[in-house]
Amino acid sequence: MHKNVHTTKYKCAECDKCFQRSRELAIHTRSHSGEKPFECTVCGKQYSTAAYLTRHSRIHSGGEKQYICHVCSKAFSHAQTLSSHVKLHTGDKLYKCDVCDKVFSRSKYVKSHMRVHTGQKLCKCSLCNKSFRYSSNLETHKRYVHSNRRSYLCSYCGKLCKKNVDLEQHIRVHTGAKPHSCRHCSEHFTWNCQLKAHLMKSHNEGTWLTCHICQKTFIHSGNLKIHLHRHEGVKPHVCSECPKGFCAAAELKDHQLTHLNYK
Repeated sequence: MHKNVHTTKYKCAECDKCFQRSRELAIHTRSHSGEKPFECTVCGKQYSTAAYLTRHSRIHSGGEKQYICHVCSKAFSHAQTLSSHVKLHTGDKLYKCDVCDKVFSRSKYVKSHMRVHTGQKLCKCSLCNKSFRYSSNLETHKRYVHSNRRSYLCSYCGKLCKKNVDLEQHIRVHTGAKPHSCRHCSEHFTWNCQLKAHLMKSHNEGTWLTCHICQKTFIHSGNLKIHLHRHEGVKPHVCSECPKGFCAAAELKDHQLTHLNYK
């Protein structure tokens, strides 16, 4: 007589996916929370599992890369990584979206892409409850909004930035670089937003955004959003030191300096 074996399934509260072991559920849950408890001691990069950290560590240890691409001779530590890389050369995209017919090289990319159509935001920030479609967006949000870690140093003034792109933009203050050029005239600009404003004002290129309440026009959607907050009395940016709220994040940042007696 065979003994019935009942497999216990652990269900994810966010997406209803089931797992046979609690450990597997715990690892999967990190895809929603964005938690990455395993940190590289060399470069500080973080991972959701010890296995991913071990794989990453080979970059620093110079681990042997035995899987070689027959097209470009690039080497990889894992056969699966090589397999994904080869598709860049062959152009194989076997998985198609049922909604827009867009094709992808891996099935997981289709599942991820589908959130564009469904609007699902399964990755929730444990600090402010804001939701995101992808764990990568959540990771960026937590690092940029909630973390004070600043790893990128300006060689001109010593200022520390959270992201490399922030540092690159900051350096323009010192160098005076204006990488954004107008295709209609000889004007150059430090920031892309300045170029966009120039194109709309001087060359009538682009679409103005109009407030449906007072008909005031804006170039950037962010400015229109803040403007609407003022009409509606919405103040989403609340000071952590006092109950005062603000329509714009920049206003809150200026206000917080009053608590530090900063001039």
